This record gives sequence, structure tokens and C-alpha cells, in this order.
Amino acid sequence: MRAITVRDREADGYGLSLTELPYPHAAENDVIVEVHAAGFIRTEPDWPATWTDRAGRDRTPSVIGHEVSGVVVELGYGTTGLRIGQRVFGLTDWARNGSLAEYTAVEARNLAPLPADIDHVTGAALPMPGLTAWQALFDHAHLQAGQSVLIHGAGGSVGSVAVQLARETGAHIIGTGRAADRDLVSSLGAQEFLDLDSDRLEDAGEVDVVFDVIGGEIRDRSTALLRPGGTLVSVAEPPTVHPRDGRSIFFVVEPHREQTAQLAARVRDGRLTPLVTAVRDLDAVPATFAERTRGKTIIAMKPQP
Repeated sequence: MRAITVRDREADGYGLSLTELPYPHAAENDVIVEVHAAGFIRTEPDWPATWTDRAGRDRTPSVIGHEVSGVVVELGYGTTGLRIGQRVFGLTDWARNGSLAEYTAVEARNLAPLPADIDHVTGAALPMPGLTAWQALFDHAHLQAGQSVLIHGAGGSVGSVAVQLARETGAHIIGTGRAADRDLVSSLGAQEFLDLDSDRLEDAGEVDVVFDVIGGEIRDRSTALLRPGGTLVSVAEPPTVHPRDGRSIFFVVEPHREQTAQLAARVRDGRLTPLVTAVRDLDAVPATFAERTRGKTIIAMKPQP
């Protein structure tokens, strides 16, 4: 099968290339998914799990990409809850070969059924931004109606989903980004917008929750905006400045079947739209991996309707 792999952590471009690999093996409780669309994160070559398995053993050449949408074609021993021919989507394991391949092996519990009225490009664009935003706002920050939330990078793939989820709770939303993001962020439901190039971050005032996808100085300055008892959640890097009377949390998103299904339900009824800015073929990945786009770049393995 064809796949996008990285081979050398020290090489220019990490040795990223289109490679022929053997068909994957379905371990216990796995399924084999024929991949119809997939997504990736450009920082994956910086992740230790891209290069070694859970026992610390080298696993190169490694297939990158961890967002998958496709069809189940094989069940591993003991696998329940899914069936051959079923449309599914979700996240693959960080320390195993991923989704930028024609077929991938995934733990069944990481996948949710993909409704027939959601296309595979949307299915691949939803898990990483959706689960990251969901877990940040609800599992870690416990955002509630009437609270205020400052969402950094609100015009990006993760931030735009966070704005839509926060809108649903009835929270007061302040989004940040660049000037070009203002109209999009406002249309998604933010009541206020701060241009990080020209506005003072401190003009946001006190907030109950900060959701950070940027890190660095922006994250550190945001800590001072928290009300007593407030929470800063970062997915960029562990906080180095902590609130006097509150919490600061760094986390890595985890696969979650029920949350993935909840995201799909919101897409179906129009409450949520993931931000997709480009759809490419598998063989275009090496040339486009370093491109910076506002939303998700999705790799389509099969012709899309």
C-alpha cells in the first residue's frame, strides 16, 4: 500500500516521502480501515511517539497523520462494536502508524460511526480539532453558561471549533487572532475579538477560562486575566506562569468514541462546522507538508462526492 512516512529525525524534511509499505496487521481489538480521507498536524515530527513505540523502540519508517475517516474492511480478534463495511472516523494511536496511508490499523474504541450524510473530508477534519476543543473546554475547564472564555487562535482549526462549542454553552466568548480572522470568528459566535497585532490583550478584562493554542508570551500574559478560581488550559506547551487563585493545565488530546459521536451529531444539525481550507491528494503531501493554512488541510484518498 502507499503511505506517507518519515524516516530520519535529523534529516532535512525528516525524510518525509511517499512509500510502499506492507498491508497493516489487525491486532486484538483492532480494525483495519480503508482510508478515504485523513488529516495531520505539522508538528508531528517533533513528537517522540512519531519515532518510537510505547516501549521506546525505533519504529521508522513511521506513517504520520492521526485523523482518519474511512470504511472498516477487517476486524481483529475480539473486536466488538464495529462491523465490516461500516463508515467510521476518529483518531489513531500516537505511537502506531497513522492515517496518511491507504489502510491503517486502529483500536476500535478510538473510532465512532460516521453518519451517511457526513462526507469523509469532514469526517477527517473533525476529530483532532473537535476533541481538543471539547476536552479543553468541558473536561478540563468545565466551562458553563454565563462564564466568559478567552479563546486564542480563534480563527484556526481548533479555535474555530472551540468558539462554536462555547457558543452552545451560553458563554461570553472573546476570540483572538489576526485582523483577517475577525469576520470569521464573529460569524461563529464570538461577542468580542482582539487583534493580537494591534489590540491590547489586557483589554479582554477578567475571564473565567483561557483556552491557549499559541503558548509563549501570549499564554503567560493571559494568566493575569483569570478571575479567582479561573482556569487556563493550554495545548501548546506546559504553562510556566500560574494563576494565584486558579488552575493552569496542559494536556494532550485523547481519542474518545462518545465525544467523537457527539461532535458528529452537532455537524449533522448545523451547530458545528470544522474549518477545511485545502483538500489534497496523497502524493502531494511531501510538497505541501510545511504550508501554513488557517484551517485543516485534508488528504483525500478516494474521489469525494
